[in-house]
This record gives sequence, C-alpha cells and structure tokens, in this order.
Amino acid sequence: VQLQASGGGLAQAGDSLRLSCAASGRTFSRYTMGWFRQAPGKEREFVAAVSWSDISPNYAEAVKGRFIISRDNAKNTVYLQMNSVKPEDTAVYFCAGKVGALPESSGLFYADWGQGTLVTVSS
Repeated sequence: VQLQASGGGLAQAGDSLRLSCAASGRTFSRYTMGWFRQAPGKEREFVAAVSWSDISPNYAEAVKGRFIISRDNAKNTVYLQMNSVKPEDTAVYFCAGKVGALPESSGLFYADWGQGTLVTVSS
C-alpha cells in the first residue's frame, strides 16, 4: 500500500491539529496503521496505532489522553487528531502500514511508510 501524509503545519501550544494519511491499494481495510514521529536530532518514535477493526488502539504514553487515532476504511484514510499540542510534539510525523491485526509500537513491523509531514509547535 502507498501512503501520503498531510495536515502538518505550525501550531501554538494548546492548539489542535489533525493529520491525515491517504492510502492506495485494495487491502487497506486489512492493514494495521500507525503514526510515528521523528524530532530533530532524535530517533523515530511510536505515536499511535490502530488495527483494521479500529478496536483498542495503542498509544505512546507521551500522547495518551491528547491524541486520537482513527480510520475510515471507506476513504482509505487514517487520521491523527492532535489536541493540546506541546512544543515537544514538534517532529516530522510519518504514517505506516502493516499486515496483521496487532497495533505494534515497533516500526520494524511496518513495511509501508509515507513521506512524512512536519508539525511545529511553538510555546
């Protein structure tokens, strides 16, 4: 599956942003989808993941309670609703896809990656 992330931009602390990831391919509905991010000078880290059934999403502790991952299989799109953003959320955000039902937090399980969208949060 091919992935195209969008929705990044400049925000102030406390704002909300919604990222979208559009997928092409007939098997999207059976993919587990994840969001990862990479801040300047840091390694890529897990943000959130959701299985094809949209049940029991998995979140990193740093975003739990602020971010919401969801998907619309009819639109082949996965979303990341980012609420109460903080300067430490500044990063390039990548969407990724994997076959299988488990919303894994390790990027090693994800075979397909989008190009990334930059989110910058000012204080």
